[in-house]
Amino acid sequence: MASRNKCLILGFTVFLWVELYAQYPHIDQNVTCRLLRKFNLTGYVEVENHSVVIGGIFPVHYRTMPTSDSDEEIESPMCEGFNFRGFRWMKTMIHTIKEINERKDILPNHTLGYQIFDNCFSTTKAMESSSVFLTGQDEYKSNWRNSTGKFLVGIIGAGGSTMSAAVSRIVGIHNVPQVGYASSSSIFSNDIQFPYILRTIPSDKFQSEAIVNLIRHFGWVWVGAIASDDDYGKYGVRFFREEMERANLCVAFSETIPKVYSNEKMKIAVDAVKSSTAKVIVLYATDIDLCPFVLEVIHHNITDRTWIATEAWITSALIAKPEYFPYFGGTIGFAVPRSVIPGLKEFLYDVHPSKDPNDVLTIEFWQTAFNCTWPNSTVPYNVDHRVNMTGKEDRLYDMSDQLCTGEEKLQDLKSTYLDTSQLRITNNVRQAVYLLAHAIDRFSQADIREEYRESAVLENKPDFESGKLWLYLTKIKFITHDGKKIELGSNGDVLNGSYDILNWHMDNTGEITFVKVGEYKFTSSKYEFVLPKNSTLFWNTESSRLPDSVCTKVCPPGTRKGIHQGQPICCFDCIPCTDGYVSEKPGQRLCDPCGENDWSNAEKNKCVPKHVEFLAYEEALGFTLVILSIFGALVVLAVTVVYVIHRHTPLVKANDRELSFLIQVSLGITVLSSMLFIGKPCNWSCKTRQVTLALGFCLCLSSILGKTVSLFFAYRISISKTRLISMHPIFRKLIVLICVVGEIGVCTTYLVLEPPSLFKNIEPQNVKIIFECNEGSIEFLCSIFGFDVLLALLCFVTTFVARQLPDNYYEGKCITFGMLVFFIVWISFVPAYLGTKGKFNVAVEIFAILASSYGLLGCVFLPKCFIILLRPKRNTDETVGGRVPTVDRSIQLTSASVSSELNSTTVSTVLDE
Repeated sequence: MASRNKCLILGFTVFLWVELYAQYPHIDQNVTCRLLRKFNLTGYVEVENHSVVIGGIFPVHYRTMPTSDSDEEIESPMCEGFNFRGFRWMKTMIHTIKEINERKDILPNHTLGYQIFDNCFSTTKAMESSSVFLTGQDEYKSNWRNSTGKFLVGIIGAGGSTMSAAVSRIVGIHNVPQVGYASSSSIFSNDIQFPYILRTIPSDKFQSEAIVNLIRHFGWVWVGAIASDDDYGKYGVRFFREEMERANLCVAFSETIPKVYSNEKMKIAVDAVKSSTAKVIVLYATDIDLCPFVLEVIHHNITDRTWIATEAWITSALIAKPEYFPYFGGTIGFAVPRSVIPGLKEFLYDVHPSKDPNDVLTIEFWQTAFNCTWPNSTVPYNVDHRVNMTGKEDRLYDMSDQLCTGEEKLQDLKSTYLDTSQLRITNNVRQAVYLLAHAIDRFSQADIREEYRESAVLENKPDFESGKLWLYLTKIKFITHDGKKIELGSNGDVLNGSYDILNWHMDNTGEITFVKVGEYKFTSSKYEFVLPKNSTLFWNTESSRLPDSVCTKVCPPGTRKGIHQGQPICCFDCIPCTDGYVSEKPGQRLCDPCGENDWSNAEKNKCVPKHVEFLAYEEALGFTLVILSIFGALVVLAVTVVYVIHRHTPLVKANDRELSFLIQVSLGITVLSSMLFIGKPCNWSCKTRQVTLALGFCLCLSSILGKTVSLFFAYRISISKTRLISMHPIFRKLIVLICVVGEIGVCTTYLVLEPPSLFKNIEPQNVKIIFECNEGSIEFLCSIFGFDVLLALLCFVTTFVARQLPDNYYEGKCITFGMLVFFIVWISFVPAYLGTKGKFNVAVEIFAILASSYGLLGCVFLPKCFIILLRPKRNTDETVGGRVPTVDRSIQLTSASVSSELNSTTVSTVLDE
């Protein structure tokens, strides 16, 4: 590492001296700057008889060899690990340039040359190549055309994002355009840092969005991420994490794998995969960086994982090996669209070491492909040694000492170099070359300066600048050979494109195949995710089914997520919904409240209509009260029949027969009015029930008051030892009329101004809807029943005062007991009514109505009916209206009648006929 840094420092020192001389030409012309040593670069150069030169940088090797750390020696590192895929990319650039030179519709008056170097998948080599592009490795050249003496119009490369960034820092100083074919990092979208770089591969921003959409499509919420320790991995994972956060998904862990093998760092990454509950892992790395990690996964026997691949390794033969399938089978990911390049396959086969003894890359390719040594070649063995965490060496290439004969057949070789079935990045290389070619073609035809149009050869333009070409590059739009439109933005990003969604399968021959299962199309403003339901997907799980990657299983319906403080939102508890709230879908963050007419079911996963509560006729309580009401009405009817039949008897005629009939009618009304409280309330029943009850009691109590007033005056006259005089019946009926008319007036005002109405009692925490009546104005209701209470109180006072009338006069004490029952019932009703709700509240009121009605009926009329029906001998004028001798034992009065007999008191009864 130290020697590499020295080499870079030396190269940049020379670079700065050259730049200094260019800016200050007065420096002594005899002073020259030379490199102490030359860079160890391999590649292809063809510049003779060509107008301009296009540079190219490709990873033909995997890495650089360690160099000496001696302070005395400064060495440019050598490379190891032949990369067949990178060699194919390099050959594709050469093939494309030859194809363009043979065409007449592009650059008809000019030809393209090329200078291509191997960067060995190393930033150091990429920077060495950039320096050679500009200055060469010989003495100082002041024209800045190129180390070949030709105009350098642009560079294709340099592979990975980190290497392309390093190259851009150098060539961008001199406005040399750079076209990336595999540099997908989003950092290149910043046209301030990288003003002269554009790409034929989409930015990782689009790929991150595509990966998150894929994760969301399959319902994964807990996903791990492994990235290479470079710009491609770091920026890719950063955008991936941001997209996951926007989608409310979680990254279980995010670890990096080192560029230079580190046992400690690799162990951290492997342990994260082993210990995490995430079964789906995104790998943001190139295939070369990923190889050591793959070996560790295999060594630790980590299975039952689903890997999401990026375009950098989804079709890589380094990873897609049959022996790796038990660990990486079922991998799903994104790849740039596949294409077929005409004539490329034949060009790739047209390679042989005998054609050029100095072509070290072809010789090394032949030695590596056929595991032999080319005769008389100084090209060393291509042996790539790697060491895993256990210290065991993994030799990817172990060559024999067998000499190559030259008769080896490429047709018999299974190599990534010759595999043209998955031309994806390879097609990007082709498009990058065509992008520069189209820009040069338009630049050569542009009316920039008159002499440009008059000149037939571009190299004769002494003031040609590559920076001017950029104006045309950013405006280029052309159709590729396979019908796709290439269009770039002002920052060099692809504005529209697509990804193929691939899934790793194993065919019948035991080889891994990349099956296209879907497609992701995008523009700068929208995307389209296409993954047909009938896609044949292979999942490398124990059940061969879609993996489930969650921190906590999705909360079932009826529960909600309870997020742990300080934990990712994907880790949570499942908390049951409270009453009145439901979660109908799995994984809801919050429970949804039910509507006012609904309530949650027992499972809390559905809102069901609330139970409607009212005192129904069908239920036992309502049916019982109906029976009691009807029975009470029948009893009233029976009493009335008895009174009608015996209407001419003294007992019936006593104390105003008409008032007795009015009392019976009113009791019938009150008993039957209780049935208005039963059943589903409606507006008309709400308006009539309280009014009917109030008027019934008013009629009853006012009639009783008419009777009790007569008794009260009878008592007051009796204590004055004077003969009783009769109260004219018209006055008693007038009392009834006045009371009833007054009550009707108040009730009418009540119904007109603030009438009762149906009310649905829907409380937020109530499991049922209580149908009840909104009584409207409480003041009016209190006035109505307050008037009844006043009548009852007057009845009680007058009868209580007159209770000492002789017992053979039945009205006094009977009404007194009846009013006592009335007050006891309604006084007990108030706390009972306030302590109940719903239908029981109504039932309490009905019970009070029936109890008070039964009490009045029993106390006022049953004793008389008993005498009328069972003791007719007592129903005589002498008994009811005259003196009863005590010796007549056949006519039994009550105990109180004995005292009146001993006193020989004669009581006159008012007989109103």
